[in-house]
Amino acid sequence: MSTATATTTQTRKFALGRYATVVTRVLTGLLFTTTGLNGFLLFMPAPDPSTLAPGGVAFNAALYATGYMLQLTCAVQLVSGVLLVIGRFVPLALALLAPVVVNIFLFHLFLEPSGTVMGLLVVAAEIGLAWAYRDKFRPMLQAR
Repeated sequence: MSTATATTTQTRKFALGRYATVVTRVLTGLLFTTTGLNGFLLFMPAPDPSTLAPGGVAFNAALYATGYMLQLTCAVQLVSGVLLVIGRFVPLALALLAPVVVNIFLFHLFLEPSGTVMGLLVVAAEIGLAWAYRDKFRPMLQAR
C-alpha cells in the first residue's frame, strides 16, 4: 500500500468520524431541546399513569413537589440541547447534561424499565460525544 493510499484511507475514516459526531451531536441536541421545551410548553402528551411503574410515578411526583427541580432540569436540557444543535460550547453542554443523562439511565433501569433502551441510547450518545471532544476535557481532568 502506498503512502498516498494510506493517507486517503485515513482521511476517509476521519471524515466519516466527523460526520458521525456531527449527526450524533445534532440528534442528541434536538432530543434534549424538544424534551426541555416540552417541560415548559407541554406540547407532547403525558403518558397514562396507569401504564407506568409506581416507582416512576412517585419519583416524578417528588420532583414536581419540590417546585423547582423539574423546571431546572428542563432548563438545563433546553439550553444544552440548543448548544449541541448549534455546535457552540459543546463540551459545556455535555458537562451540564452528564448528571441528567445518568439520572435518565438510572430512572429507567430501576424505576421505569420500559424506557431502558432509550436510556442506553442517550448514554451511548453522551459517551460518544464526550470521547469525540475528549481533548477539550483534558485540562478539566488534570490534577493541579
